[in-house]
Amino acid sequence: MTLPALMISAAHKSSGKTTLTLGLAAAFAARGLAVQTFKKGPDYIDPMWLALASGRPCFNLDAYLMGEAAVPASFARHAAGADLALVEGNKGLYDGLALDGSNSNAALAHQLGLPVVLVIDARGMTRGVAPLILGYQAFDRQIRIAGVILNRLGGSRHEAKLRAVIEHYTDVPVLGAVQHDERLAVTERHLGLVPACELADATRQVGALAAAVEAQVDLDRLQAVAGQSLPVAGGAEPLARVAKPRPSAGGRRLRIGIARDRAFGFYYADDLLALEAAGAQLITIDTLADTRLPALDGLFIGGGFPEVHMAALSANAALRQALREAIAAGLPTYAECGGLMYLSRTLRWNDRQLPMVGAIPGDVVMHERPVGRGYVHLQETGDFPWPGDGAPAAVRAHEFHHSSLDNLGPETRFAYRVRRGHGIDGRHDGVVVGNLLASYAHRHSAGVDGWAPRFMAFVQQQRAERDRVARAPQREALTV
Repeated sequence: MTLPALMISAAHKSSGKTTLTLGLAAAFAARGLAVQTFKKGPDYIDPMWLALASGRPCFNLDAYLMGEAAVPASFARHAAGADLALVEGNKGLYDGLALDGSNSNAALAHQLGLPVVLVIDARGMTRGVAPLILGYQAFDRQIRIAGVILNRLGGSRHEAKLRAVIEHYTDVPVLGAVQHDERLAVTERHLGLVPACELADATRQVGALAAAVEAQVDLDRLQAVAGQSLPVAGGAEPLARVAKPRPSAGGRRLRIGIARDRAFGFYYADDLLALEAAGAQLITIDTLADTRLPALDGLFIGGGFPEVHMAALSANAALRQALREAIAAGLPTYAECGGLMYLSRTLRWNDRQLPMVGAIPGDVVMHERPVGRGYVHLQETGDFPWPGDGAPAAVRAHEFHHSSLDNLGPETRFAYRVRRGHGIDGRHDGVVVGNLLASYAHRHSAGVDGWAPRFMAFVQQQRAERDRVARAPQREALTV
């Protein structure tokens, strides 16, 4: 499959790459193009913004979590039918954990056959921009740096100088030159950008970025560069066919509650599609506004920023009680990071402690510095609750949390042993309480993991057991 596509990368982190990619996605979408966005690495917040900008779900591409072969297959599958694919990198073009660069943005661009547009933070730069570009070209000749976008320029004179230097010393075209404008910056905090779901003016902000990009980037030329992408092998099955829901056993779809509001929004698009493909009907729950739980077969509470909204979450005592009672009664529940924090007994941040749901017999404390950060390698224990294929599975996941879960008793059951990472205590992750599994680890149900169908099998198993118990008194009455 050949699809017009680009990798938007940068010389280094914090070059304004994300805001420019948002502007590009929104500007091309405003021109009537179907823009499919992707984000390299384990990120939730940037994909929220990219989905808002493009009007389509953004998908993550991560070889560590998904497996090497799943990356091009996922890219081809989700981009099928789009007019343009934009892949936003993370960090700098050649940055990464591996010495050989095998997990870098450059490696992903090479794997997918993508031309690279390099975003350069031009603050304080003049003639030095030339050796920077030449060095990035020379470092890996397999990478096609098809153009640069100069960002955060100091004015028209600054732009003219940089254009003259780049034209004189390099053969790399300048595809855009964006002036520095504080009004275009997206607000940040301890985990990066503020999620789009928290900002009332997020749509307006994306519109302003689109207008700035439309005025200062040569979109026609950029689209022509995207047409130089190479064919992608593997898995170009249409997305609609892959994501088509199928009914669960018994002919009914299982109602899975999902917390999606200003406090919780960290969900991989692939995971939601996988849940639906495994028979889920996703029922949105607003933990800040809803006071009752709808009829549910299972519950999924992903990550987010419960600490920012702890007062409102705590004040909604009716929903906290409903959740506590439903989980105690056996509602199959999966919670990741922020969800774990919300389901704990209490949450403490900045010398303020408030009650949470209380389904987990432990207390969460926020810390100034990250407690766990990066990729993790877990091993399922005998207490892992979901059905599997036999031997306990090895799990690759990701964590990024500033909190710890304290005051757990010695009888606590854990779903995972930590081989790499921190988890809950450096040795364990995944608290198991009845039918609840809550961990700091974020799993990605694409490629090699497949947690979503296992969770749905567990939900179906528990639903069948509840139905059997409910029918038992009827059978007894008939025999009397």
